[in-house]
Amino acid sequence: KCKKKHWYRIMNKNIIKEIDLLNEICPMTFVKTKLALEKINKGERIKVIYNSQEAKTNVPKSVIEMNHKIISITDLDKEKFYIIIQK
Repeated sequence: KCKKKHWYRIMNKNIIKEIDLLNEICPMTFVKTKLALEKINKGERIKVIYNSQEAKTNVPKSVIEMNHKIISITDLDKEKFYIIIQK
């Protein structure tokens, strides 16, 4: 149990904002993610929740092209997932 709590803290370290983009479609999923990244400082993280499978592929590619880091992609259920991104 201690290891899980420690891992959770590491994964959620520096999360500044959680953004709900459920029911958004591409390209708005990326546009809104990009806008959120512009509002945080280098080294900070955002957690963005999606249910667009297209976003699961396209957002990470675009974020990496912008020289940001994908910390994790986590499924919440069959459709919903979140991505933790570090600027």
